[in-house]
Amino acid sequence: MLTGGPESVLLADSPDLDPAILRSGLPVLGICYGMQLVTRHFGGELHKLERAEYGPAVLRVDAGSSPLFAGVPERTRVWMSHGDSVTRLPRGFAALASTERCAVAAIGDERRRIYGVQFHPEVAHTEHGKAVLENFLRRVANVPPDWAMESFVDTATEEIRARLGDARAICALSGGVDSAVAATLVARAIGERLTCVFVDHGLLRKGEAQSVLAAFRDVLHLDVRTIDARARFVRALAGVEDPERKRIIIGHEFIAVFEEAARAIPDVRFLVQGTLYPDVIESKTPQSKAGHKIKSHHNVGGLPEKMDLELLEPLRSLFKDEVRELGRVLGLPEHVVRRQPFPGPGLAVRIIGDVTEERLAIVRDADAIVREEIDAAPLDPHPWQYFAVLTPVRSVGVMGDGRTYATLVAVRAITSDDGMTADWARLPAELLERISTRIVNEVAGVNRVAYDITSKPPATVEWE
Repeated sequence: MLTGGPESVLLADSPDLDPAILRSGLPVLGICYGMQLVTRHFGGELHKLERAEYGPAVLRVDAGSSPLFAGVPERTRVWMSHGDSVTRLPRGFAALASTERCAVAAIGDERRRIYGVQFHPEVAHTEHGKAVLENFLRRVANVPPDWAMESFVDTATEEIRARLGDARAICALSGGVDSAVAATLVARAIGERLTCVFVDHGLLRKGEAQSVLAAFRDVLHLDVRTIDARARFVRALAGVEDPERKRIIIGHEFIAVFEEAARAIPDVRFLVQGTLYPDVIESKTPQSKAGHKIKSHHNVGGLPEKMDLELLEPLRSLFKDEVRELGRVLGLPEHVVRRQPFPGPGLAVRIIGDVTEERLAIVRDADAIVREEIDAAPLDPHPWQYFAVLTPVRSVGVMGDGRTYATLVAVRAITSDDGMTADWARLPAELLERISTRIVNEVAGVNRVAYDITSKPPATVEWE
């Protein structure tokens, strides 16, 4: 739930809704799960669809139906993720739009200024989603367009100072843009009382440990301490195949390492992490009452119940594109801000099944080829994220004059703005051919390459 000021309320796709908000008289926009709550609260009914609707769909808007759709074409592409549809409208509401599979894809009560949409207007793959959100904020809720990221910096800085007082903090650096922005923001608030800890867990991409340290020490000028925990993490993951178990083990090991590091620093009370809003809503945590968990994140759902350190997550209300904008406002160099996302559990969730040194070497080398080839290609748009996945599938092949029985590597490349939704990148056939040829020829133990053409939803970005 996001608030646009004292006169408006915007409901995101969240089950954590106080029904009092719907009785408060404030404008409301329920998105997906929020639409279900609006429908049920006001006496409407929903039923389960025979075929769920995930990914792209064509929205048919009733012409001139509502200020919510002002300026939106009568037919427009939206991004869906639902398995139900309204069968009886709630009292006082009218149907505003539909899709082929969803007879009621948007509803509204003009008098009470309460709306619900079954699609995701907040994602880049919804063509006129920003117009829908802007219509709600400007035309329905009358929120003035006076917010800027600089305001977030000022507010967050003061909140960090107030919460930490004179205490010291350590920041868990992963090498990604999230932890870089979080560390820079907290450093602005408390200065030298922040110590950054970079844990080399052995699950990083090829050459990444060295580049991460160079960026944080030489470019961002942060106080960074390095811990070599490669053997520790591989030992802890030995024989573990379940992806949820992997994430939980990695989360617990991270916290253990950080708490050990904190004991060497006087007055450390806080652990800073670059948790984002997508991490929060995709993980079931003590702060989220969601009935279903998509996955545990090592910096959200993988945390142990008891820690010696208090958690500080200054970015947990932001999406990835907003974090990049915040990084620019804070003065981070573009190569840090534009760094492609990398999961906290690292290559452990890009290996389907058991994590071993041998399998890490295979996926690390294959991933380096994928990144090298796509980085060098003149693509427009350039994929938001791209990597290799090591599968447990083995197949017969012929290499030279001999028969092989080796591993399948999958390649994943997506377009997205924030990772909440994603579409598979339409890479040129010639580029895919180069990637496949190089992986099979240069990575021992691989004889077959496949390309993942699944969107999110229904798939997630990562395979685990």
